Amino acid sequence: MMALWPLLHLTFLGFSITWPLVHGQGFQETAAVWPSLFNVSLPQKAQESIQIPNNGSVPLLVDVQVFVSNVFNVDILRYTMSSMLLLKLSWLDTRLAWNTSAHPRHAVTLPWDSLWTPRLTILEALWVDWRDQSPQVRVDQDGHVKLNLALTTETNCNFELLHFPRDHSNCSLSFYALSNTAMELEFQTHAVNEIVSVKREYVVYDLKTQVPPQQLVPCFQVKMSLKNTALKSIIALLVPAEALLLADVCGGLLPLRAIERIGYKVTLLLGYLVFHSSLVQALPSSSSCNPLLIYYFTILLLLLFLSTMETVLLAGLLARSSLGAKSSPSPAPRGEQQEHGNPGPHPEESPRGVKGSQRSWPETADRIFFLVYVVGVLCSQFIFAGIWMWAACKSGPAPGEAAPHGRRPRP
Repeated sequence: MMALWPLLHLTFLGFSITWPLVHGQGFQETAAVWPSLFNVSLPQKAQESIQIPNNGSVPLLVDVQVFVSNVFNVDILRYTMSSMLLLKLSWLDTRLAWNTSAHPRHAVTLPWDSLWTPRLTILEALWVDWRDQSPQVRVDQDGHVKLNLALTTETNCNFELLHFPRDHSNCSLSFYALSNTAMELEFQTHAVNEIVSVKREYVVYDLKTQVPPQQLVPCFQVKMSLKNTALKSIIALLVPAEALLLADVCGGLLPLRAIERIGYKVTLLLGYLVFHSSLVQALPSSSSCNPLLIYYFTILLLLLFLSTMETVLLAGLLARSSLGAKSSPSPAPRGEQQEHGNPGPHPEESPRGVKGSQRSWPETADRIFFLVYVVGVLCSQFIFAGIWMWAACKSGPAPGEAAPHGRRPRP
């Protein structure tokens, strides 16, 4: 109670005295005003109020309610995400309790730096924007302290992108109180999902909090489970790739003698190469558990390359055999010149001769390759679907997580 008296006197005497407390840099700057108002021992008592309450062998229990209002800017290429949170902290400090019969107020509002409050640090944060730089603390008559902190932060997240674009990932925000030890402070956490908008690529479908055991520094974690809606990626990636593969299969129906077939195949291959180069930039890369789509699109590129090379090779062999047939003399006309009595070939033998000349061995090989290619394409689709459903990959623990007692604070 004595520790709160200087704060209560400043509150009751009006803003003319509390103004240095609000705008000062620390509690020590305003303590110099109090001796003339009260007595010499009050600054020492007030100084004790900014120290963590001593509960003996039991650590101070701080109740934390985490309200997540928004998750945005999920960037799988940089492995980052942004989120907006509200932390409601409350704890009991019996030193700040007072008798309402002597002081009729039931609660007072004080600057946060005028008494002890947890100093929180987010381990995964790239930057943190505390919305209120000078938050107010509410102190009840029984010593209960309440503090609300609103923040926006961008943090790292180890996305599990094996099944991208139907991926599910768990992202953690670890809040550490580096100024205290686990023997002094303990957190009790609760989480509330207040996200009302679902019109986004990634949605939060689960929200949990936990207090990691055996930590040297008091901390608590907020775990958010993210799910990719995948509509944008399916339209932008899968549909064009499947359309190019289907067009390549249909191109095999063109006759090998048609000169348009080579141009058609080469155009498809060049178009897919351009698509594949932009695809590599759109898909994330990782040291482990790369997306299956990277391997799938690479297999499609190999199939298109194989189909184009088959067309070029067999068309070249067919052109060489045709040129060789035209340049070499045929023995049939010499025999016809010697047999003057034979007016020409037999009518029944002519169609068979024409039919045999229409199908050469490169064209036969092309038909066989087309059937094998169609079967291979269909099998590759079914095999990839099976791998997509049954494949699993879990990234190994980070070096800090593999430590026996979690992350150790730096000295």
